[in-house]
Parts: sequence; C-alpha cells; structure tokens
Amino acid sequence: MSRDVAQVTERVRAFYESYPFPDYEGFESPQDLMVNARRGVYPKMLDDELPLGVRVLDAGCGTGQLAIFLSLAHRAVIGADLSFGSLTEGRRFRERFGLTGVSFIQMDVFAPSFRPGSFDFVMCNGVLHHTATPERAFAELCDLLKPGGYIVLGLYNRFGRLRHKVRQKVAQVGGRGEARWPKPMGDRKRRAWLLDQYEHPHESCLSVDTVLAWFQTSRIEYVNSVPPIDPSVAQKSDSRLFAQRAAGSRFMHLVAQAAWIFTLDREGGYFVTIGRKRS
Repeated sequence: MSRDVAQVTERVRAFYESYPFPDYEGFESPQDLMVNARRGVYPKMLDDELPLGVRVLDAGCGTGQLAIFLSLAHRAVIGADLSFGSLTEGRRFRERFGLTGVSFIQMDVFAPSFRPGSFDFVMCNGVLHHTATPERAFAELCDLLKPGGYIVLGLYNRFGRLRHKVRQKVAQVGGRGEARWPKPMGDRKRRAWLLDQYEHPHESCLSVDTVLAWFQTSRIEYVNSVPPIDPSVAQKSDSRLFAQRAAGSRFMHLVAQAAWIFTLDREGGYFVTIGRKRS
C-alpha cells in the first residue's frame, strides 16, 4: 500500500472510530430494524430480490444495519468494515438478539480477507468514494465475486453532489445552517450524519462513465442503476433492481446527470450502479 493510500485509509478509519454511523438508537428489536429498513425503497427492493441462501458481503458495512437486515431472510451475510468501533455496534445488536445469519469482520477493502470467488453478491454502499483509489478498491471487490455474481455499488455523483458541495463550502464559513435532513433523526444520529456529510476527511465524486469504465476493466457487465443513467428508461415503482437494462449513450448519461444536479440533491448526489461478473 502506498503512503498516500495508507494516510487516507488511516484518516477515514479514525473518523469512523470516533463517529460510528448510523447507531441503533430507537431499535429495540430486529423487528424494529426490519420495519425501518423496509420503509426505504432501496433496502426493500434488495430484500425482495436477493434470493434466500445466497452468500453476501456488505463491504464497508459501517455499524451493520443493512447486513443484519438482509440476514433476517435466511441469507449468509458478512459485514466488513475498517472501523472496529462501527463493527462493535453491529456485534452488540447481533449478540443481544442471538442472530446467527450475520457475522462481522474488520477489513480493509485494499486487502480483502476472503478468497476470490467467495460471494454471490457484494454490496458496497457509500464506501469507495472515501478511499484514496476507488477504482483499485472496486477491482479488489470484484475479485471476490463468483462468476455470474452481482456487485451493487453506491457512490457520490460528480453532478448530483454539486449543490451539496456548495453547502459544504458555506458550512466551512458560517456553520451548518444549510444542512438538509434526509429523514427524522435522533440527536446522536443527526450529529454523526452532519459530520459524515460536512466534515468527512476524504471524499471524491465520480461520473457515470467513469464507473462504466471500471466495469469494463474488471469484466463486469452493466445491469441497472438507480436512478436510471439513461432518461429514456422509466424507473417505475415496481421496477426490479437486477433486471437487465441498456446502459445508453454517453450523451444520455450527460443528460441524466445534468438533471441529477436538482433531483439527487436530497440524497446528496448518491447513485447506485449494479453489475454482473462475466463467466
């Protein structure tokens, strides 16, 4: 690992050791976690579409809420994260309720702890844009997929995050009065969210075509995205995450991302791209 990569990794690790996010405030049982997760469109779609019995890696799982949620439907889920403090939150919840379908491991995405081809699904939500070399981290995670397995990748978009970048600059000068809450939060969760969004030690934003180039290099076939990277593809409420769709042209990607400046502002410019490992 180069010195620059090691320095960024250590800064990010230290940040999440101090501010694990999200915490388990308000969750008195796994049922509470499940009900809360299924209120979100994206977690609900994942839970509805991931088959039972599959082996899933949640890389950069944070405190492990998504990993626990997906494990409740008889899937073998491993949550991996750089931060021991974040993992401790998930382990406490797992042990408190005797959950057996999920386990947690401390891991750097640049040095995976598993053999190549170990997983049917690799989830990596909101993680790689906090690494020094996200393309290299992506390639490492793709190696962990079985042939035909799926990777689900969540990143900040260069266009969709523009307005948030402006608020970050304003916050540096005059405080966080411009902060927008994505949903109701308790005080501890709100503080952690604010720090994550406005004072994170390392962040990058990627374009759609950059991500598709990663796919090609790592022999990953494009499957789908949320929101669509081609505006001519309607995202219906009953659309399936893992349904094969056309990637569209560079021009249509530009049209989509221009709209994301406004439509993805509430999500902080966050978008999800799904790919399948070629046999």
